[in-house]
Amino acid sequence: MTFNPLPSSLEFIKAGKLRALAVTSTTRQAVLPDTPTVAQFLPGYEATAWFGVGVPKATPSTIVDKLNSDINAGLVDTTLKARLIDLGGEPVAESPDQFAKFITAETGKWSKVVSFAGIRPE
Repeated sequence: MTFNPLPSSLEFIKAGKLRALAVTSTTRQAVLPDTPTVAQFLPGYEATAWFGVGVPKATPSTIVDKLNSDINAGLVDTTLKARLIDLGGEPVAESPDQFAKFITAETGKWSKVVSFAGIRPE
C-alpha cells in the first residue's frame, strides 16, 4: 500500500499493476472518476501533493505579475490543461496573493501534524 502522488502512479493504475483504493484530494479526480476520496470514509481528510512557482522575496512585482500572467495563461490553455489532467494533475491558476495564502494554510495544517506526531529533525 502506498500514498503516492497520482501523476507518478497513474500509468501503473491504468496498466492494472496498481489498484487505486481512494484519492487523497477532497474531490474525485477527473482521470479516475470511479475512485472514491479518502474523505468519503474519513470526513475532513485531505493530503495532496502540489507544485508551484516561487521567486526570491525581493523580485520586482512587475516580474512576479508577468510570470503569474504567463503561467496562468498556460494553465487555462485547453490543450495544456487537458494534458495535465490526463497525467493526473489538477491545474489551478491563482494570483500570487492566493498562492501565498495557500502556502500559509498548508504550512499551518502540516505543522499541526508534525507537532502532534512529535516529529523532530535529525
